[in-house]
Amino acid sequence: MDFQLKTLSIAQAATEKCDVLIVLVASGSSTSKDALSTLIADARKSADLPDKAGKLLALYRPAGVTAPRVVLASVGDGKPSSVRSTVIAAVNAAKGSNPKRVAVVFAQAADAAGVGGAVIAAADASYVYTTTKSKAESRTIRHLSIGVADAGPLRQAFDEATATVAGIELAKEWGNRPGNYCTPTLLADAAKNLAELPNIKCEVLGPKEVAKLGMGAFSAVAQGSAEPLRFIVLRYHGAPKEQAPVVLVGKGITFDTGGVSLKPAAEMDEMKFDMCGAASVLGVFRALGDIQPAINVIGLVPSCENMNDGHAVKPGDVVTSMSGQTIEVLNTDAEGRLILCDALTYAKRFAPAAVIDIATLTGACVVALGGVRSGLFSSDDVLAGALAAAGEESQDRCWRLPLDDDYAEGLKSNFADVANIAGRAGGAITAAKFLQRFTSDFPWAHLDIAGTAWKSGAAKGSTGRPVGLLLNYLLGQSRKGDIKSPARKARKARSAA
Repeated sequence: MDFQLKTLSIAQAATEKCDVLIVLVASGSSTSKDALSTLIADARKSADLPDKAGKLLALYRPAGVTAPRVVLASVGDGKPSSVRSTVIAAVNAAKGSNPKRVAVVFAQAADAAGVGGAVIAAADASYVYTTTKSKAESRTIRHLSIGVADAGPLRQAFDEATATVAGIELAKEWGNRPGNYCTPTLLADAAKNLAELPNIKCEVLGPKEVAKLGMGAFSAVAQGSAEPLRFIVLRYHGAPKEQAPVVLVGKGITFDTGGVSLKPAAEMDEMKFDMCGAASVLGVFRALGDIQPAINVIGLVPSCENMNDGHAVKPGDVVTSMSGQTIEVLNTDAEGRLILCDALTYAKRFAPAAVIDIATLTGACVVALGGVRSGLFSSDDVLAGALAAAGEESQDRCWRLPLDDDYAEGLKSNFADVANIAGRAGGAITAAKFLQRFTSDFPWAHLDIAGTAWKSGAAKGSTGRPVGLLLNYLLGQSRKGDIKSPARKARKARSAA
């Protein structure tokens, strides 16, 4: 989709050439006498446009307006969440006429959050997956204009939002692809393509390199599949090399059968979404390539299939992780934490300012939080606070859950240093406690996106989350300036002493 930000008053919007004109109307009255303001006033007076976010009034060829179709859309209090939900509703309503050019105009002053939310919402409502369809229905909306009273001050927010859309849609694309169109090798190829963007580099390691690193947990998950594993390392350098990077670790299980601990047949097709954490990392890097913020970011993606054959890891097997810790595999369907633990150990070499892993990790998190908020776990209050704030600002929300040491009791093993599962109770937390064992050298957070990464039912498909949250966090960190890792801070303090 082609996006454009325009300086467009409500009076000027009446002459805007487009197939559908969506006018966002906030609470409050207007004394203007132009065509659109008069339409809004009359609609309110007749109670045809209630002052509640998401309420719509569709008009056909109203007098004094160039666009053949107009949708008056109430945004209520005008908060970003209200703008987002209203734009989604209005674009969905507009799609019925198959428009190619749509203009979204703010009838009142707009802020950066509102403009950004409108762009992302319009893209979300008009997204269409086409890759594996023979006669695909293409995206009808080709051009979207955002009209505001003064475009100048909102240009940066608009540009960041359009870059975020590119990242979200890349994450959706790879999340939606079926397993035979999204193997570890194909996912690695997608990462390599990102290296064509400025300041991004990509390295891909195969089974031999991973074995040489001692990633026994990662290798164990992959050993039952005919598809070779891939370990993807992405680097974005937007700041001086001395600045400690933020490391993103994305779970990349391109299809999850559960292994020997086989999943139920019902809805197993949705296990193609088990690489949505990896897809979100790729999406973030796609956006970073456009925005070019002053920050260093590393992306780590351990990718493989969790399949069954005569070589597959079995319940009761003990594997040795890259950290040297041994793990008793009590359930082969708890494979995500096995590939992540080795990637978290690998992250240490970058002396990171923070490490954030993103994973469709547990059904227990879906039970706890549903599809509204991602689960957030962190050993660092500052990092947790920053991620939670980024989630609220981006409307890609998360909720912090506890990490009390008592939750780790169920991970004890008679035959290894740790078991890969505990009991059913608190399953999302015990999974996070397992990962925490591999993160003592840096500030760490874990996002469990099992409930938010995709939707089921009639709307089945990837959501692209949490690309928005992660980008908002990274951009916030880039504006803070110099970022140092705890290890580097400690070394500097010792040198000063």
